[in-house]
Amino acid sequence: MKQGKRFEAATKLVDPNKVYSLEEALAVLLETPQPKFDQTLEIACKLNVDASKSDQIVRGAVVLPHGTGKKIRILVFCEPEKEKDAKDAGADFVGGQDIADKITKENWLDFDYCIATPKSMPVVSRLGRVLGPRGLMPSTKTGTVTDNVAFAVNEAKKGKIDFRMDKAGCIHVGVGKVSFSAKALKENVIAFLDALKAARPSSVKGDFMGNVYLSLTMSPSVKVQV
Repeated sequence: MKQGKRFEAATKLVDPNKVYSLEEALAVLLETPQPKFDQTLEIACKLNVDASKSDQIVRGAVVLPHGTGKKIRILVFCEPEKEKDAKDAGADFVGGQDIADKITKENWLDFDYCIATPKSMPVVSRLGRVLGPRGLMPSTKTGTVTDNVAFAVNEAKKGKIDFRMDKAGCIHVGVGKVSFSAKALKENVIAFLDALKAARPSSVKGDFMGNVYLSLTMSPSVKVQV
């Protein structure tokens, strides 16, 4: 497929055979021609794991020091007595079976982040086929299944991202916006990489991190040394 002029111009700035330092990669990407919207800085990591083994599944979460730059809509499944705490903390949607029915019957998915209390999980678990593939399923491993819904909502609002590898052993997340300073983007990338390394399964031997690439929403990828 033919790429646009902006992408072609950006490609000329990137050496596909070079492995860039983090600072060099950010400098190159920020120099590329920018569209009229605030692009997302994305990081893609290929992990040296066996994705077919359950004890090598990589999953975790991190609060980025400078946030994601994205306004997120948060859904909380909880008991009625916890609804006020969730709303006061900034949750956009709060409920239980009523919200579950809306999702299943109306295909409603106008939210970006999902939190649930342990008691509400029997209701939420029935939504696994809908929420799971979209990365929205609450999990104790990422702190999104919790009784402290106010804390979880506050963390999400501050810039928490959840990550999980796909079937190919890859992880792909957004870690900021082009409008951020290079320093802020660097600190966000480092925070994510530190969290990813900390999530390394004990059963993985040898090098954990494979190739790592940075890119913008509409730019070529840049290979980074980590």
